[in-house]
Amino acid sequence: MSAAVNDAVEHFMSGLIKLNPAETEFHQAVREVVQSVMPVVLDKKAYQDAQILERMTEPDRIVIFRVTWDTDEGQIRANRAWRVQFNNSIGPYKGGLRFHPSVNQSILKFLGFEQVFKNSLTGLPMGGAKGGSNFNPKGKSDREVMRFCQSFMIELHRHIGKDTDVPAGDIGVGAREISYLFGQFKRLENVFTGVLTGKGLEFGGSLLRKEATGYGCVYFCENMFKHRGESVAGKKVAVSGSGNVALYAAEKATELGAKVVTLSDSGGFIHDPDGIDLEKLAFVKELKEERRGRIHEYKDRFPSAEFHAGQRPWVVPVDIALPCATQNEISADEAKTLLGNGVQAVCEGANMPTVLEGAHAFIQAGILFGPGKAANAGGVAVSGLEQTQNSTRLSWSRERVDERLQEIMANIHGSCVDHGTNGNGVDYVRGSNVGGFIKVADAMLAHGAV
Repeated sequence: MSAAVNDAVEHFMSGLIKLNPAETEFHQAVREVVQSVMPVVLDKKAYQDAQILERMTEPDRIVIFRVTWDTDEGQIRANRAWRVQFNNSIGPYKGGLRFHPSVNQSILKFLGFEQVFKNSLTGLPMGGAKGGSNFNPKGKSDREVMRFCQSFMIELHRHIGKDTDVPAGDIGVGAREISYLFGQFKRLENVFTGVLTGKGLEFGGSLLRKEATGYGCVYFCENMFKHRGESVAGKKVAVSGSGNVALYAAEKATELGAKVVTLSDSGGFIHDPDGIDLEKLAFVKELKEERRGRIHEYKDRFPSAEFHAGQRPWVVPVDIALPCATQNEISADEAKTLLGNGVQAVCEGANMPTVLEGAHAFIQAGILFGPGKAANAGGVAVSGLEQTQNSTRLSWSRERVDERLQEIMANIHGSCVDHGTNGNGVDYVRGSNVGGFIKVADAMLAHGAV
């Protein structure tokens, strides 16, 4: 980065931090993008005159509201909720809802900001948004979750619609929650329309939506390897997490001939040197999805595996790392450990799972590094395909959806190559940021001062 670009980045970030104090996750997400796109902004006077970067880092609106609900024992509870509608320059707002105690405005702004670029890269007409609540569905009965979701939708329904804002699921918001939310929206609005994605197949959902983020992450990783004449086949893989993204990333990696050796949850990680094959993965799916168990129970079923309490899997020597749990789960030291152990590729299934220092280390080392806004776009891509199916009142086959998903991930990879190729190969961070930025920025220019 030249001195002039660095000065421009620091000047911009000082203003943004002053305007958005204490929002560290949002600062981190913006800095990562601004470092990539600032040369593009400085080279185009129209972007500067229109203050495109300043406008793009300010949400169109943030809706904050209280959600009041009652427990099975009749006690009243209240949570805070948000919908951050970040940018709709290329289409209706699109982005997930997250229910987790850690949810706050900074996290939702970072996620909404990332969503703008991710959705742009898919090539589908979708803007960026994110929302959620600090409500924790874990340990709650189905009836309690239903009452919370219904109360949540009483406020949210005023701000969403199939041509306005189409939420989806995220951490803590799965098929159960989406179903309750959709039922309440239908009751309040008296319309049956594709206002939410991730719906059940019985009422407008799409095949492969559950698998899409994990599958898409591996498809992107395969494209990175193919670009240099290799494949994921035969590679040893560390996966973090044990939710949908992790499980289906592990499944697709295994189907493509890789050997997955780790999975994790908040209690620690399991390491199975023999590999977590499809039969073992079926056990984990049943454990996590039906029994809502903990990953340490894997060792009880498969004694050759090791469980490491309170640790993350990045100490295990592997060829490919797929962080699929949550933001900032690979620290700078863990990035160095991965590099020291000879990792060839890191492909992010989660949103911003690598701290900035770690990402810089991966880029400087010249390994294949697929950032989340490119690598995990498969989920929102299939959400967009679900919207298309809803609009035409048709349901596509699993094969057709998978074919479109592979095509979209290949196109995203191609955009990264177009915008990120340099003398040392492909900088996928720069490629994804610039590729996503230009489309949105040009749309904003075309719309004028709005």
